[in-house]
Amino acid sequence: MHVPVLVREVLEYLAVRTAGTYIDATVNGGGHAEAILRSSSGARLLGIDRDAAMLDAARQRLAPFEGSAVLVQGNFAEIKQLHHASGFPPADGLIADLGLSSNQLDEAGRGFSFEREGALDMRMDASSSRTASDLVNHLPERELADLIFQLGEERHSRRIARAIMKARPIHKTTELAQVVARAIPPRTGLHPIHPATRTFMALRMAVNDEMGNLEAFLDRSPGVLGPGGRMVVISFHSLEDRKVKQNFLKLSREGRARLLTKKICRPTDAEMAANPRSRSAKLRAMEMTGMEPKLREE
Repeated sequence: MHVPVLVREVLEYLAVRTAGTYIDATVNGGGHAEAILRSSSGARLLGIDRDAAMLDAARQRLAPFEGSAVLVQGNFAEIKQLHHASGFPPADGLIADLGLSSNQLDEAGRGFSFEREGALDMRMDASSSRTASDLVNHLPERELADLIFQLGEERHSRRIARAIMKARPIHKTTELAQVVARAIPPRTGLHPIHPATRTFMALRMAVNDEMGNLEAFLDRSPGVLGPGGRMVVISFHSLEDRKVKQNFLKLSREGRARLLTKKICRPTDAEMAANPRSRSAKLRAMEMTGMEPKLREE
């Protein structure tokens, strides 16, 4: 079962209350949603996810809360339309966990993991046309290197792209992981990561347009929150965290929001020991003031 990260902190920053209305914009396996519904008598929750398999998992997990949770498949970039279609009132709280589920990583056929052999897919929404295989086997070398450098922040991106070009066609996750591992020196440090970690992350983010969708979500999400509504975002990547930080600061400078986290909130040592995948989690939170956005003068 998927283990949600920073659950205690999410409930604290959302200030979950009785009969509140909440949105889990990336409901995944339902971990955060379950915690919210257990903490709030009479609460209602709208759960959104692109991944049909994750919605099925969330549906099973949230079965005890039938009638309190409404689950819909959709991209959180379209949160205003999804919220409007649901008939929910403005939300008291909104949570978005940008990380992959353990279920997604553990299912070899999804292609997210370099540790399990599977097709190079990496799509969160199976109806999307572009896969990781398309990028790995068809992008020009320079474009592939730029993608790995920009989204994966991988300093060996050119060596990796050159090695991929020589090894084409590449069809399996483990095959790609081996190509990347041979192309660069092994990582060192306190928590050395697998050599293919950043390359796989970059490909996944590109396949699912994660940065573009995050930007749209951040722009639109204030529109689904009521006055005093709180928003919590958990990211696992410095590029994502930077976008969240900049968006929250912008809303704060405009007087539309109050920052609840002046610095990022991280998992405790105990949580990281119990769930190593939580190690890179970063949480930021803000509260809407109820002020309307200022109209620009023509």
